[in-house]
Amino acid sequence: MEQNQIPDVSKDAVLVQSVKMPDDAPQVKGYDFNEGLNYEKLMKSYYSTGFQALHLGQAFEEINNMLKCRDLPLENVSQHTDEKLRPKTNCTIFLGYTSNMASAGIRDVIRFLVQHKLVDVVVTTAGGIEEDFIKCMAPTYLGDFKLKGATLRKQGLNRTGNLIVPNDNYCTFENWFQPILDQMLKEQNENGTNWTPSKMIARMGKEIDNEESIYYWAYKNSIPVFSPAITDGSIGDNIYFHSFRKPGLRIDIAEDITYINNLSVKSKNTGQVIIGGGLIKHHICNANLMRNGADYSVYVNTAGEFDGSDAGAAPDEAVSWGKIKMTAKPVKVVADATLVFPLIVAETFAKYHYAKKEQQM
Repeated sequence: MEQNQIPDVSKDAVLVQSVKMPDDAPQVKGYDFNEGLNYEKLMKSYYSTGFQALHLGQAFEEINNMLKCRDLPLENVSQHTDEKLRPKTNCTIFLGYTSNMASAGIRDVIRFLVQHKLVDVVVTTAGGIEEDFIKCMAPTYLGDFKLKGATLRKQGLNRTGNLIVPNDNYCTFENWFQPILDQMLKEQNENGTNWTPSKMIARMGKEIDNEESIYYWAYKNSIPVFSPAITDGSIGDNIYFHSFRKPGLRIDIAEDITYINNLSVKSKNTGQVIIGGGLIKHHICNANLMRNGADYSVYVNTAGEFDGSDAGAAPDEAVSWGKIKMTAKPVKVVADATLVFPLIVAETFAKYHYAKKEQQM
């Protein structure tokens, strides 16, 4: 081999012949700001930008497909079905979110969805419930991730990421919630009311009587809210304190698991929009297992799948369990939901809602 000749091994390694790409293969292209500020085109550019932007564009498409399915005629619904289990649309949409979403401003985005009946079933944590009610009574403040825990503890301030919740907020919540627990116990003893988490959340939504609340609108619109770990937060603290003053209150999770699973089974089609991981993600997916999988699914979370956790599990893992249908085209967006969920709602639910309003005018 001559000194100035490229070695054959290098030539073969670097210059591997490419197969011909299909003529219709999608090409990478970002937004050109030389076109000015066109937000419609900017949103559409996510479909061709690549990486998580591509997944975000696919999430827009998947939810819009849910909404198209929702609008199809609902046929062959048994007249013998329990009214609360009878599907209201051709696609029952399950919305799940973790408590940090209610702590952050995403709470207001979620409220819009529930207020305008854009989702049919809600699953959240205890924190996702109490933080909504607490905000009706006192504000949550912006802080900093680097604020020192020991200093905040001495000041009676609680840090959630870069948010600050004064301890007094929880005292205010306790003063409001304890009389509701008193009334629940009274109705249990006098009327035989079998309280469940979903019934308790509906009662709280009724009592708050505040249009800023997610659960006020869930109560008004008869949208069930499930929280199987209802005691894992300030609500649980209050139930604990109440057990010393007036023992005997029972909250039945068995009735609620039957309720949510039957809602899934009775649905013609189902969609899952799951913001975050852990309990809320599994609870919705497991309900959809009862019907051999959801038809449409969008996950938004930052968890990885490499530790085997359900929180980080990719949609295809849920397919293996029968929680998402084998024919589905699920999407996972790996991103902080405070960044992307408002964009998702803007490009899907909000557009759908305002288009419907225009048609009715």
